[in-house]
Amino acid sequence: MPTHLPAITAALLSLFAITAVAAPPAGFDARVEAAMHARDVPGMAIAIVEDGRIVHAKGYGVRRLGAPERVDADTIFPTGSTGKAVTAAALAILVDDGKLGWDDRVIDHLPDFRMYDPWVTREMTVRDLLLHRSGLGLGAGDLLFIPRTSRSRADIVRALRHIRPATSFRSGYAYDNILYIVAGEVVAAASGQDWETFVRERIFVSLQMRTATSHEDDRFATANRAQPHARLDQRLRGLGPQQLLPEREGLGQVGAAAGGLSWSAQDFARWLQVQLALGALPDDRGRLYSEASAHAMWTPQVPVPIHPYPAPITDITPQFSGYALGWNVQDYRGIKVVQHGGAVFGVLAFTVLVPERNLGISLQINSEDVEVLRGLGFELLDHYLGFEPRDWVAAFATWNQARLADGLAALEATGAQVRKASRPSLPAAGYAGTYADAWYGPIAITETGDRLRIDFRQTPGMQGTLTHWQYDTFRVAWDDAAIEPASVAFALDAGGKVAQIRMQAVSPTADFSYDYHDLLFEPQAVK
Repeated sequence: MPTHLPAITAALLSLFAITAVAAPPAGFDARVEAAMHARDVPGMAIAIVEDGRIVHAKGYGVRRLGAPERVDADTIFPTGSTGKAVTAAALAILVDDGKLGWDDRVIDHLPDFRMYDPWVTREMTVRDLLLHRSGLGLGAGDLLFIPRTSRSRADIVRALRHIRPATSFRSGYAYDNILYIVAGEVVAAASGQDWETFVRERIFVSLQMRTATSHEDDRFATANRAQPHARLDQRLRGLGPQQLLPEREGLGQVGAAAGGLSWSAQDFARWLQVQLALGALPDDRGRLYSEASAHAMWTPQVPVPIHPYPAPITDITPQFSGYALGWNVQDYRGIKVVQHGGAVFGVLAFTVLVPERNLGISLQINSEDVEVLRGLGFELLDHYLGFEPRDWVAAFATWNQARLADGLAALEATGAQVRKASRPSLPAAGYAGTYADAWYGPIAITETGDRLRIDFRQTPGMQGTLTHWQYDTFRVAWDDAAIEPASVAFALDAGGKVAQIRMQAVSPTADFSYDYHDLLFEPQAVK
């Protein structure tokens, strides 16, 4: 009997250590508040799950800058692209129900689906929709619904056939949003319910996620919701003071399957629980999806190129990285993690799972201050993984300030080097007209007094004033300052009339969803 005492003692000590580390770092609440205060971040929500238990679900700060209402564990935030995993889970449920297969052809569920290449149309599978390997370029087609749109999802599916690929099918990785909208339509076709209803009834209700919303109407009807904020310096987004953004001018419902959910820290924790349990519901209440589907969603299938991060955040550079079904699978300092970020204008989210430690962490923030979100996230990871404490918020702040400084320098250098003293070839009326791009559709350029105005007709509120830059190139300053400025270049034919219009984001740090460079407008015949 005495010979077993050391082993028993060691086991008890080990158990005590595991229990003790389940709490966040000492003084963590004060750490969060200090990081937020340093960057004027209005509010945050953080959830931590370990060994199947919710060990932390809490809000910090305020829902809206300058207002007294506090963020709590039930305050909902848009979750951005972290919600892509929910669309994947919806498909997994339908796979388990026998209503579709991961390798079913998309066209067999959506007969009107077409890609630019007929062969790709015939070969594209449900799995392909989630893997960012379609051949489309980074963010291709995002202007169909970003920053907002009057189109239906059916309109977006039909527009796909006009978007030229950047690479060959299944040859590489390029992140997109538009095919997740198609995936949502597959959910609707296979289930007989729209995506919003299926997600609400089969996922949110099953997980007892009481604050989660799949429709923006429900989000706006929720009083306890965070408001979006951003820094909108005229030169470069990310500089300047924090500003409140108009929340109803965000992504729009049409893009929900790609990133339009909202939920709270409490419900994020419930989502982390089912993920770590490989589809099993808490309290032995059955399963949301099968263990086979859980493994399918976490199995990387497309290598993601690794670009080393500079100092002082070099240590976050993974040794391997691949995309699975709605999740990125990589390592953090040699430990496998399953993670995803999310961003809709004025709100960020970050979630990371560590399967071998049965650990899940989520962070949400109602501003675009990535250094606070990611910095605190990596500080929590280091704590739970047993690494030495490090001021990751400061490290990310240094990286982000350098990124913005480089962007500003590049912007100023471009203006100084490229702009030439010149006059436009035509009078203002010569540029006016109606133009159309094959996948986006129509825009109108009108002469108003001595100014030219541009109107993206299927994007409500996307109007702006054109200012001459050089030769036949203008720059557009949008009425909505949250929209990325763009250059607008007119090409004339031999007769001196506008033959084409091309566009390019002005800022070198512009969000990839402003894929102006993919547009090619041509004059529309007057009917």
